[in-house]
Amino acid sequence: MIDHRATDDTDPFETNRRYLGSVAYRLLGSFTDAEDVLQEAWLRWQAADRAAVDDPRAFLTTVVTRLCYDQLGSARARREAYYGEWLPEPSVSYASTPDSPAELAERGESVSLALLAVLEQLTPAERAAFVLHDVFAVGFEDIAASLDRTPDATRQLASRARRRVRDGGRHASADPAAHRRAVEAFADASTRGDILGLMEVLDPDVVWHSDGGGIVRAGVRPVLGSEKVARLVGGLVAKWFTPEHGLDLALVNGEPGLVWYDRPTGTVAGVLAFTVADGRITEAYVVVNPEKLGRITPIGS
Repeated sequence: MIDHRATDDTDPFETNRRYLGSVAYRLLGSFTDAEDVLQEAWLRWQAADRAAVDDPRAFLTTVVTRLCYDQLGSARARREAYYGEWLPEPSVSYASTPDSPAELAERGESVSLALLAVLEQLTPAERAAFVLHDVFAVGFEDIAASLDRTPDATRQLASRARRRVRDGGRHASADPAAHRRAVEAFADASTRGDILGLMEVLDPDVVWHSDGGGIVRAGVRPVLGSEKVARLVGGLVAKWFTPEHGLDLALVNGEPGLVWYDRPTGTVAGVLAFTVADGRITEAYVVVNPEKLGRITPIGS
């Protein structure tokens, strides 16, 4: 693999690397696939006629978008053959203070794990139009160039995607403090094995999604309803949560979530993201597939 970290950091590709990686991740839902796209985009940038490029950021966005667009078709086929539910690879941080709006915009952190999961329902063109316009504020003319569509057609793609996202997702609270309180209550009730406490923080129609990838045991289909989810969590805690395991509050794709880990080895065993509405958890997304957790470390590691 080419080590392009050694290149001049004033080069437009290096200047925009974080942004380009964020675009690729939000389009693909996988850091591994996003890295492959960045590698290919860097090679194409090296071969490009720089003198003919008026706007390097727009040019590189187009390159990354087209590469992702090409991958999305084959990725969908792979995910249809995936064992159980396929969930996006989570992004985890332990920031003590919120990032600035500019930093959030650069990374597209407004795309929660729940929203990334909903984006799987879109066509590749709809997903590209939605992510580029609604998350990264790319203009429709630039998106049209990336997708070989007219600006009007691209605008319609984004509008259709927006409706499908709205119809396919659950109502969520916009209050980060309420979201955090619900996650903390869930963590407290879980670690104590308090089924009644779990029932109080779970919405009656809560949906529990899990992704073990056929490597770690996880539900093949979503679990529905607060009673079933509470008993599922209680059983998991009784079986797997020991003094050698820890549970940290973290930011999962920019929203309060949890990281479950093994203390002796410092290995992350699971990441939990939540959708919260009216103070209760309406959806939980649990990633335990170790292939999607290798980049994550417990707090303080």
